[in-house]
Amino acid sequence: MRNWFFILLFVISAGSVFAQSAPKNEPAVIDSVKAKWGKVKNVNGVAMISSNNIIENITLSKEYSTLVTAIEDAGLTETFKSKGPITFFAPTNQAFEKLPAGELDTLLKPNHKLDLNYLITSHAIVGKVTVKDIQHKINSNNGEATFRTIAGTTLIARIDSNRNIVLIDDNGGQSIISKFDIQQSNGMLHIVNAVLVPKTKNI
Repeated sequence: MRNWFFILLFVISAGSVFAQSAPKNEPAVIDSVKAKWGKVKNVNGVAMISSNNIIENITLSKEYSTLVTAIEDAGLTETFKSKGPITFFAPTNQAFEKLPAGELDTLLKPNHKLDLNYLITSHAIVGKVTVKDIQHKINSNNGEATFRTIAGTTLIARIDSNRNIVLIDDNGGQSIISKFDIQQSNGMLHIVNAVLVPKTKNI
């Protein structure tokens, strides 16, 4: 009877030691994953990793296939792979579908490469700008913030009645930031629900 008591005591003690040691290993594993991959954010069902650049991340999702094609045709792939930092307001496929019929097809033609380049770079600004940065600038400037794009165009940011950040292009067209603060190795990615169209080019 005494032998069974010591066996039981040994099993309980061993279980207690195992239970205490297991959690100690967990942070090390998590830290290792973070060190290798960086921050991971789910965007349209795809895990975008902060150690990837903008091109590497948007090519992971079919939701940005039109954008990827447009970037390639505009000759901007290396720009969005560069060290940056670049903050990019990325339109989804559905955003491009909101353009007038035939407009995107025209832009994707070789003789409209410069127009396409101008349109895409009108969605990018220099630096790593978070939504908190945008909100702060809006609040510090009487409810309106102005940003200069890589293309030299202007984007105006405001907060609407639903607390969404709305970007307004040169034509007065509005686009809502639907997903935000997706960190990239070369900047920051925000998703917008409409294409931002510059006024000074005929597209």
